[in-house]
Amino acid sequence: MEKQQLTKSNDRVLLGVCGGIAEFIGWPKLTVRVLWVLFTFMFLGIFAYPILAFIMPSAPKKFNLDEFRKE
Repeated sequence: MEKQQLTKSNDRVLLGVCGGIAEFIGWPKLTVRVLWVLFTFMFLGIFAYPILAFIMPSAPKKFNLDEFRKE
């Protein structure tokens, strides 16, 4: 079994932090984003988001040959 790593998501709205957390724990991305907004209103997310955006590594880019092929 491959060990999963917490990384920023390639499916981003801002910096990919919430998407990366959602992919890591297996929750829907919208759920994590809504919870993050609630934490932000409690002033927890305001400080944590920039820190996580700086610390979390970016997800590796996935190469898709079909995007480069011409029909």
